[in-house]
Amino acid sequence: MLKEIATFIADLFPPKPTFKPEDIPDLTGKIIIVTGANTGVGKETAKVLLARNAKVYIAARSQERAEQAIEDLKRETGKEGLYLHVDLADLASVKAAAEEFLNKEQVLHVLFNNAGVMFPPVADVTAQEYDLQFGTNVLGHYYFTSLLIPALLKGAASSPDGKARVVTTSSAASYLAYTINFNTLKDGPVREKQLSGWLYNQSKLGNILVSNGFAKRYGDHGIVSTCVHPGSLDSDLFRHLAPWQVAMMRFFLHPSSFGALTQLYAGTMKEGAELNGKWLRPWARVGDHPSPLASDEKLTEDLWQWCEDQVASI
Repeated sequence: MLKEIATFIADLFPPKPTFKPEDIPDLTGKIIIVTGANTGVGKETAKVLLARNAKVYIAARSQERAEQAIEDLKRETGKEGLYLHVDLADLASVKAAAEEFLNKEQVLHVLFNNAGVMFPPVADVTAQEYDLQFGTNVLGHYYFTSLLIPALLKGAASSPDGKARVVTTSSAASYLAYTINFNTLKDGPVREKQLSGWLYNQSKLGNILVSNGFAKRYGDHGIVSTCVHPGSLDSDLFRHLAPWQVAMMRFFLHPSSFGALTQLYAGTMKEGAELNGKWLRPWARVGDHPSPLASDEKLTEDLWQWCEDQVASI
């Protein structure tokens, strides 16, 4: 655990970025989805994508907040995003969102699995009674990505480099997870005894394992799956923390625009097409995840099978 803690601390103070949004090539013709794009890092990511002429779907739960974000982004970029309703904490909503997108578009070039929830009350669960953090951050995104695979395959086939991309946002919290406890993924007495912070760490490890699962299964078919730590950021994720806790963290927090850098690099740059299965640290640096769990093949397969089983009857 010493290596994991040392990397966690190091990532609080990353070196100055060498990559900047202006480096991104023109994205005319690219169709992109960003989950959680109504606020924070997702909104910053969408802003850059729109400015580079991509067609961007703002996937979010709240139509009101998404429409406000679309208005803000149009004012800032002159380009208009498109709203896609999805509640990642409800698998039926995830399925409906994927169907809505596939009815509108034949191809998808980049999927940013960016949305997430952090440190809610342990009592909070999803519509299907999964742990809210794991159900939203991991299972919801797994199902959404799985349903969009046909469009991603067509996106890869239609791209000059033969690639489509899935970029999943994890966190340095994944460094501190010590297992995936399958008895805590759905509501029950074992889960209810856990701390919200531990459940969050577990979900962020789950993001990596599922991302690696997609990399293994679809890398040879042109779908590049990467997972990123966006940095320690000042964002809406802290809404469940007490004000004094957020105040203490201010010394280590960076603007959301910095957080967009790493996922934009993976999702838009030429170099990103060669990063299947890789882990990226802030800001836009490829590196090794410090925890051996992140590359545990058995744990990856066990979690993949669990995810498959959960959505089989949706």
